Amino acid sequence: MRIRIVDAFTDRPFAGNPAGVLLLDDVFPADDWLQNVAMEVNHAETAFAHRLPGGGEADWALRWFTPVAEVAMCGHATLATAHVLHTTGAHEGPVRFTTRSGVLIATPAADGSITLDFPTAPLTRVEVPAGVAEALGAEPVAAFDTGANVGDLLVELADEKTVLGLAPDHRSLGAYSSRGVITTARAEDPSRGYDFVSRCFFPNVGIDEDPVTGSAHTALAPHWSARLGRDNLTGLQASRRTGLVRTGLRGDRTLLTGRAVTVIEGELHA
Repeated sequence: MRIRIVDAFTDRPFAGNPAGVLLLDDVFPADDWLQNVAMEVNHAETAFAHRLPGGGEADWALRWFTPVAEVAMCGHATLATAHVLHTTGAHEGPVRFTTRSGVLIATPAADGSITLDFPTAPLTRVEVPAGVAEALGAEPVAAFDTGANVGDLLVELADEKTVLGLAPDHRSLGAYSSRGVITTARAEDPSRGYDFVSRCFFPNVGIDEDPVTGSAHTALAPHWSARLGRDNLTGLQASRRTGLVRTGLRGDRTLLTGRAVTVIEGELHA
């Protein structure tokens, strides 16, 4: 079968977040095979999708695996899968995916961008856990639980410079949530084209720092929309590769808009 590597939330190769994408001919193979392929691809996520019969609530079934575990929700690999479906002609127009997080819709635009419709993460303010400041190397301003779908601790820091300068103890961060820690701060200069910055550390699923995390923006969107008083924002994920995510808060749904680029296409023989 064909396997593709797609850079998501970017309009150029070697930026954004790379994801493996495999379009399957039939139902999902055994879980251990899916996990082994994801381990071999060795990117933050590998997406597996197969077409569903017509007339149902969804068009394709979709699952996501990191190199070490299946995850409940992944934005960048969903964007990458929708990009492959549209650029190969496998699907036209909006595509509905059935996933562990319910039905997720990806809608292409004339300008080449794709908008994902995801559930908004329910934020609950919590006390900053003991040890987080030491693990991050920075003192949090506030901390939030992001709910079951995202599964992270969201930590607001003092400013953009602090987020960009983090050099955390990745192993220690795994103690504070099921997946990891999202760090964020308000943009120092919104005229640069973004309203807030973030960096994401997910040691519990084998990812020390994720390049660009769509699912994290379902928590970042309500967090910053409440503070900035606007439903439509742009986030910069300030990893080494970097990427931009446009967010639109729509109550219990969050729209995530970005672009994607296919950089590798080959044949899987396993």
